[in-house]
Amino acid sequence: MILAEILKQPAKYDCLKDPIVLQIESLQYSGFHAIAFALFVLAIFHTLFVYKVDAWAKRLELKQKSRFQGEERSFLVHMLFFLSEVEVVFAFWAIPLFFTIWGFYGWTIGLEYVNTRDYTETLFVVVILSMSSTRPIVHAAEKLIHWVARGFGASLSSFWFVLLTLGPLLGSLITEAAAMAVCALLLAHKFYEYHPSKKLAYATLGLLFVNVSIGGVLTDFASPAVLILAHCWHWTMSDMFLNFGWKAVCGIVLSNTLYWLYFRKELAHMNVRIKAIDIYSAHTNPPTDTPIPIWITFIHMLFMALIVSVSHYPAIFIAVFLFFIGFHQATRPHQHPIRLGRPLMVGLFLAGLIIHGGLQGWWVAKLLEGLSPLSVMGVAMALTGFNDNTAISYLSTLIPDWGKAFQYAVFTGVVAGGGLSVIANAPNPAGYSILKKYFEKGIHPISLFLAALIPTIILYAIYFFFGPLF
Repeated sequence: MILAEILKQPAKYDCLKDPIVLQIESLQYSGFHAIAFALFVLAIFHTLFVYKVDAWAKRLELKQKSRFQGEERSFLVHMLFFLSEVEVVFAFWAIPLFFTIWGFYGWTIGLEYVNTRDYTETLFVVVILSMSSTRPIVHAAEKLIHWVARGFGASLSSFWFVLLTLGPLLGSLITEAAAMAVCALLLAHKFYEYHPSKKLAYATLGLLFVNVSIGGVLTDFASPAVLILAHCWHWTMSDMFLNFGWKAVCGIVLSNTLYWLYFRKELAHMNVRIKAIDIYSAHTNPPTDTPIPIWITFIHMLFMALIVSVSHYPAIFIAVFLFFIGFHQATRPHQHPIRLGRPLMVGLFLAGLIIHGGLQGWWVAKLLEGLSPLSVMGVAMALTGFNDNTAISYLSTLIPDWGKAFQYAVFTGVVAGGGLSVIANAPNPAGYSILKKYFEKGIHPISLFLAALIPTIILYAIYFFFGPLF
């Protein structure tokens, strides 16, 4: 009953005070590890092929409609559509994982393992996504980005460039999760609604995911990966900016410029089309939105700032969120309804990933050990594409006696690789959930990977050639 002993141990083995460290170091390789790893791999494959499941569900639905006109969807079709939601995948595969733990160690240990995972980040993401998608916050971000874009000509091209530059960098202040929600919502209404080409649509999504992943490294609190490693390795705010922050800014600007040069003609054509649509809409559908009083926007920002400041204390930030809901109801004429469905689904995804990721340290830590700093950076980047970069960051702290060069390498690897897949960075499922409807056959994982690969390589080069200043 090694796992039972682990879960009862006092948390004294790591700077994070998490019993999972002892679990990773103490468990002997066994059939349990093999099954847990196999379920994790199956969950990854399921994530990569959700668009296939969705297509299968649609074909089956069409067949049933042609055979049984007027009938409701069958149970099988409902289940296939459910399993085609990427946010469901890891939670779904956590069910057989739970029964595997039960089979090896007993019912109580299975419950204890699931119950003792740290879901603070998951709850925080749910709350911050719900708040950052409210009308006053989105409008304030839109006005700021339009104001900056006007300095570059106020065209779609300038808006696109400023949004993909300034939006992710705001993540260092309002957290990456909030930055992703705001940027994705603005891209949905101001860019994807006008039907960009498939290549430009994927390029924009790849830039968004990569830029948000590194946009939170200017401070030591905005990204979960930053929080873990800055705490464990005692990095200060100045350490973050001098070693990582300014390089992230350079990488974002360079990547955006490269993609803008490649797509500038299409962006110009889209701008002409948008102006014609806007002129027509102004005559046929006059604006009906009422202006939002400044004080309401200001109080929204205060609530967000307070929740960010207590992001390590779920009982407190959930209580603050409940007060925020009361304020939202009191100012309902200036608000859109709070939509909790999407944030809760994103939270479900992250919770499932945490449950699975906690049992993968035995091979991740072994894989990173014994490599050179340059290799560590590349391997960490590759691993991030198949596991949340927060999990990789956490597991890297288990390797003893790492020098500054290795710490720098693993951190830059995990943040640079945070856009390579939907599961690579905690805020990515939120962007995926908001934008997936604009991709005709769903977001193809290979297309997303290829779109994010160039900015990832650019960051890899920048972080390699401009090494640490520790």
